[in-house]
Amino acid sequence: MNAAVDTQLSPATFNRIRDFLYRTAGIIIGAEKSSMVVSRLWRRLDKLGCADFDSYFAFVSSREGATERGHMLDLLTTNETYFFREPAHFARLKNQILPSVRSRPVRVWCAAASTGEEPYSLAMVLHDSLGPRGWELLATDISGKVLDHARRGLYRMERLEQMPPEYLKRYCRRGVDEYEGMLVIDRALRDQVRFEQHNLLQPLEDQGGFDVIFLRNVLIYFDQHTKQRVLEHLVAELRPGGWIITGHCESLFGLKLPLQQLSPSIYRCETCLDPQRARRPA
Repeated sequence: MNAAVDTQLSPATFNRIRDFLYRTAGIIIGAEKSSMVVSRLWRRLDKLGCADFDSYFAFVSSREGATERGHMLDLLTTNETYFFREPAHFARLKNQILPSVRSRPVRVWCAAASTGEEPYSLAMVLHDSLGPRGWELLATDISGKVLDHARRGLYRMERLEQMPPEYLKRYCRRGVDEYEGMLVIDRALRDQVRFEQHNLLQPLEDQGGFDVIFLRNVLIYFDQHTKQRVLEHLVAELRPGGWIITGHCESLFGLKLPLQQLSPSIYRCETCLDPQRARRPA
């Protein structure tokens, strides 16, 4: 690191960064997260030749800093994930939800794809249950950086603790030589997952109705107003009778939505906020 870089983050600049993250992505970071912001961003100061966080944020806020705003957003919104996290949801999808869906192809949206472990876990269940032609999977995230990682489908072996052994054998290839200790998702399966950059604060345009939407471990970062806004966008994309699955630690309590809670983190929509969008052809 350049010795001239001052990594002290003043309360005022920390609050400006918090405000930017909230306005851009709807994400709230607590006052205790100052050290996290420093640990994720200080290398950008060094790379750009900024003397301190005040000058870094001044650059980010300028017209010339548009590209860097994207880098900052990537670094502050990337979250830990792994294959088959909260495995009961995948069992519910395979054993109850998919058998109940009559439309074909079954359309699934993974709305917080991160580095790809969740959408590829979904793709394995969908392929195993419906074959190669019976489903479509859209995976989105606000971060272009993590989506680039996801498209490559290359992971370290320690991400696999929850993966069913038969899926590991069918859908993954072990790395050799310089890729020892890694695996790559089978190319045919990767090609069936469509990755797109999307901000959950905005409507999803021109995608048609979905039968199932996974939005897990994201709502915990939103306040009540932002949760309502995000869930309205999601419900508008559901076909009547569609399902929304959230993280086990998340709650929709107090939100006004046409969703019926069937069990913790499992919701079903019998109506749609926007009937015209629900009737759009897939």
